[in-house]
Amino acid sequence: MSADERFKGCHFPKCVVLQVVYYYLRFALSYRDIEELMQDRNVPVDHATIQRWVVTYSSKLEKQFRKKKSPVGNSWRMDETYIRVKKDWYYLYRAVDKAGQTIDFLFTKHRDTKAAKRFFKKASLLIQWLNIRQF
Repeated sequence: MSADERFKGCHFPKCVVLQVVYYYLRFALSYRDIEELMQDRNVPVDHATIQRWVVTYSSKLEKQFRKKKSPVGNSWRMDETYIRVKKDWYYLYRAVDKAGQTIDFLFTKHRDTKAAKRFFKKASLLIQWLNIRQF
């Protein structure tokens, strides 16, 4: 499926949709905040439409980003850190290769053993997949 077919039937240009999804994923903004930002730019889009775009396109964008991710080494380490974000404490798990490149990460409010194990499994599968794609 080409990029233009993914946006077929959308009433807004592809660049507007991608910009809105980027705002939501990159910054800590609500759908209504983004709606207001877009109204300042003379783009009348509703917060419910923004929510649908985020749900529809965020997973597709993640798949595209993972395809373009740089290759990593066979050896990797796990890094667990407890950090403070806006007066709340969170756990940050990172899978890091020898060169210090982040392979993947998990950001959670609570220390959850099941979630951490799922993350370890996902990171190891991702590394195997990336190593296969290098050849």
